[in-house]
Amino acid sequence: MLCKTGRLICYGKKIKNWKMGLAAVLVFVLVLGMMGMSGSVKAADQTDSKMIDIMFVHDTHSHLNSFSTVVDEKQEMIGGFARIKTLIDEQKEKNPDTLVVDGGDFSMGTLVQTVFETQAAEIRMLGALGCEATTLGNHEFDYRSKGLAKMLETAAESGDTVPELLVCNINWDAMEQQGLSEGQQQIRDAFTEYGTKDYVMVQKGDVRVALLGVFGKDALACAPTCELQFTDPVEAVKKTVAEIKKNEDADIIICLSHSGTSEDESKSEDEILAKKVPDLDVIVSAHTHTKLDEPIVHGDTYIVSAGEYGKYLGSLSLEQKDDGRWNMKEYKLTPIETDIAENAATQEEINSFMATVDTDYLAQFGFTREQVLAENDVAFDSLEDLYNIHTEHNLGDLIADAYAYAVTNSTDYNGTPVDVAIAPSGTIRDTYTKGNITVEDVFNSFSLGIGADGVPGYPLIEAYLTGKELKTVAEIDASVSDLMTSARLYMYGLQFTYNPHRMILNRVTDVYLLDADGNRRELEDDKMYRVVADLYSGQMLSAVTKTSYGLLSVVPKKADGTPIENFEDVILTDNGGELKAWTAIAHYMESFPDENGDGIADIPQYYAGLHERKVVDDSANLIKLIKNPNKYAVMIAGVVLIAILLVVLLIRLVLKLVKYQTGKRRSGSKAGEEP
Repeated sequence: MLCKTGRLICYGKKIKNWKMGLAAVLVFVLVLGMMGMSGSVKAADQTDSKMIDIMFVHDTHSHLNSFSTVVDEKQEMIGGFARIKTLIDEQKEKNPDTLVVDGGDFSMGTLVQTVFETQAAEIRMLGALGCEATTLGNHEFDYRSKGLAKMLETAAESGDTVPELLVCNINWDAMEQQGLSEGQQQIRDAFTEYGTKDYVMVQKGDVRVALLGVFGKDALACAPTCELQFTDPVEAVKKTVAEIKKNEDADIIICLSHSGTSEDESKSEDEILAKKVPDLDVIVSAHTHTKLDEPIVHGDTYIVSAGEYGKYLGSLSLEQKDDGRWNMKEYKLTPIETDIAENAATQEEINSFMATVDTDYLAQFGFTREQVLAENDVAFDSLEDLYNIHTEHNLGDLIADAYAYAVTNSTDYNGTPVDVAIAPSGTIRDTYTKGNITVEDVFNSFSLGIGADGVPGYPLIEAYLTGKELKTVAEIDASVSDLMTSARLYMYGLQFTYNPHRMILNRVTDVYLLDADGNRRELEDDKMYRVVADLYSGQMLSAVTKTSYGLLSVVPKKADGTPIENFEDVILTDNGGELKAWTAIAHYMESFPDENGDGIADIPQYYAGLHERKVVDDSANLIKLIKNPNKYAVMIAGVVLIAILLVVLLIRLVLKLVKYQTGKRRSGSKAGEEP
């Protein structure tokens, strides 16, 4: 028994040891497995994290082809849809689910816009890029309701793949209550045929994307021919986002906003939108031609912009966070330069659209697209200079001079001299580079609008302003254009001096008429002077009184002194047809002397310098700052003095109250000390 028992005990010990060893092995394997599982879970988490790549453009303004311009004081060939297409295709090889979008103002900027209605080249080429959605910009209305409607119908009937058109704040209810105008009905019918929506859902890999579009307040203010009514952009976006969140399983919400940003955050529409609608993940911000090298971030909302004319292609990569919002992993603006190969098929398609321009548009003016008008050796200022540097610029001088020349030399000239010609910076769309200046270059420099004749290109108009009103025009440039740089004015026939340190609305210190020989004449306050400008500028000038709340009064008048009700009544003509602003520039260039005898006009060296049309007196001398105050300065000074007086009185009142309360407490303390 003992031996037997001992064996049993020994055997039992062996079994026990074996079980313990097996358990240890199992534990080891289990630990390894858990470690592996842990690694697998981590890897799964990384794999399951949703990602999305987005590429975007905006404000391309019909710039389908590469073009020569001045960038950072250097002449460069930039842009072009064929090169943009190459970059998009390269990205889609890496990620076929890359989203491509546009922010509006895809039209109005080059000669191809002249076949806007019949070819719809711009929106069809966006489709050729792979762009899946766009929105309306203010310049889509430049050819009026009929033009926009016809373009959309042409695009819809082309059979091409075109982007979704998204606008969430069109107020059809209000327009229907008032009764739709003919133009409004044309656009509504075209929207129906095209399939315009408030928003659209797009699947990109495992990411459900909600895309919506909105039309901004300033965009509407810059669209004088727009017949549509719009609701408040912020409220409309709030409503649309709420609808998306209720009805759609969206992972990300992207807003295509033609509203823009501003250095003044209180006026920066897309920043206001981001703050008031925090559920937006990305805002593609167009309209203001802003180039954001880094996104503007408010909360979890990214605002991105890539500048104008297709000079840059914007791209961003986002990764979804645990809370469902998105984190920016990469953001860049790629310059579209000549080292990027052109996509041959895209360029061929562009060429086919451009081929229609000569026959369908330019022939009526006796021009061809590549016709050389003048040779140029002058370094003209860039568009950025016109907007950002508040002084006289040779580019503005030339265009204003061209208006005066063309009117005086037109076949329909009535013999009344042009006293002043005005070219605002906002109407000048490109500069001139050294080398040959072609018809296409000139058109691109002033490519806006359409006339009453239905032919592309704003015509020139005449208006009469008093000497007093011309002084106000100078003050608009001196005081207002720092707040609205599109209102910088370049003029023929007017010379003024302003001091930027003086009180706003009282910065101009002297204004004179300036003849072609540089001689100055005093302005007479009550005398009327003949002023020439383009149709758009005339319409905007008449709005000065309203937008300044009556502080700056300018009332454009006919020759008989009656206010102009409809600027189409004062359109200037040549050979019985409208005198277009761009043809005025073209004819002016043709008129220059041929200096080298090669049969082509040469830009005069006169334009290599400035001519004291706009003189900046940067003096901080106290006498100069307060000399000759006008009524606005007196009013502002009065308001400031009243404000100061009120502050002083308030301080005195507070001090008296403090003194009274202190005295009261002391009296109370003394009373408490009595036995």
